Amino acid sequence: MNTKYYTITALNKAIKNMFDEKRELNNIHLKGEISNYKHHTRGHLYFTLKDDNSQLSAIMFFSNAKNLLFEPKDGMKVLVTGKVSVYETGGTYQIYVTEMLEDGLGNLYLEFEKLKKKLADEGLFNKEYKKTIPRFPLKIGIITAKEGAAIRDIISTIRRRFPIAETILFPALVQGADAKNDIVAKIKLANTYPLDVIILGRGGGSIEDLWAFNEEIVARAIFASEIPIISGVGHEIDFTISDFVADLRAPTPTGAAELAVPNTSDVISLIEQLRIRLIKAMNIKINLNYEKLKNLQNSYVIKNPLSLYEKLEQNFDNLYERLKRAINNQIIYNNERLKTIKGSFIFKNPKMLFADKAYNYNDLIKRCSSTIEKILENKKNNYVHLLGKLEVLNPITTLKRGYTVTKMNDKTVNTIKSIKKEDVIITLVSDGEIESVVKNIYENN
Repeated sequence: MNTKYYTITALNKAIKNMFDEKRELNNIHLKGEISNYKHHTRGHLYFTLKDDNSQLSAIMFFSNAKNLLFEPKDGMKVLVTGKVSVYETGGTYQIYVTEMLEDGLGNLYLEFEKLKKKLADEGLFNKEYKKTIPRFPLKIGIITAKEGAAIRDIISTIRRRFPIAETILFPALVQGADAKNDIVAKIKLANTYPLDVIILGRGGGSIEDLWAFNEEIVARAIFASEIPIISGVGHEIDFTISDFVADLRAPTPTGAAELAVPNTSDVISLIEQLRIRLIKAMNIKINLNYEKLKNLQNSYVIKNPLSLYEKLEQNFDNLYERLKRAINNQIIYNNERLKTIKGSFIFKNPKMLFADKAYNYNDLIKRCSSTIEKILENKKNNYVHLLGKLEVLNPITTLKRGYTVTKMNDKTVNTIKSIKKEDVIITLVSDGEIESVVKNIYENN
């Protein structure tokens, strides 16, 4: 009898292969309650999924766990998606979780992701639309519930850090079916006030509690606000649509107050630094001007002010003498020209100038007449020459030499093939026409 014995490893491997070959186990959806939850230092999540009668070991590796929007804990009901397989070393089967949602909130997460993608595609989250938060705001609007930890934390933080800032509360519903409309109304109301910045926030809670800040109308109201808005909703791990569309996101309402105003001690420190820099700059300016003053006081002109006048007086005398010499030289030059003109032949005999012009005029007339005659003679010769050429080409002249032209039906006959017997033809001679009837046609061979 040959009995085959398997090793434990071989058995577990065979069972694992059976699990892996089952297609329905490779992507299975389960719901249950978390127990024995452990968050490993390497980021992996180990826990047990159970219902009223059974339980199943589960593991979610860090590569998938980092995408969770909540922190799992014992007693939490969840919806998981993953692959069921065998852990060969322990000989146990377990589910390897790839996705996990809080039970009952799965649809909300789907709506959240859908709206987030829609608004992102429209550009509502783009940096170029983010308004700058003023460094030293003097009027701050706060939109939150009029009672609760959020408003107390925001106001106490602002008073502690920057007490000169004035705060105006716009109490709003932050939870429930009517919250979204109330928040939108308060954002629009706040925009009618001369505010420097608006804080929009509320304390922590479940995703259902925070859902008013995931509504599309709230997101669009934040985007349309002309006053910059800081969103501080929930705890640090909570993210809402308001956080993405706001001009600045804070992890908590307290954090929003800290981002909205500077710390008084920091402002005092900055003022002190500016004061020191101002005093230093003023001292440098005073020293520079003092050095300039000393140089001016020690200058030759200040000590001898008459020297400046004397120099200008001397320059004036030099210019005056140069001007006088220039005027005298011009007068002498013009007098010499006048004498020359008075002594000229033309000035003494002005008629000679006219006689010379008259001679030139007569000479021009003679030259023009001669030129015109030459041109006319040349044109006449050309005319006679052309007339001779035309005479040679004149058909009447050709007819006078004994040549004739024969026509039939007003067309010139230039070949015997164009006529036949009994045709009437007209013969043109130099002094008339001859009408003939064709009797015979003789063709040259």
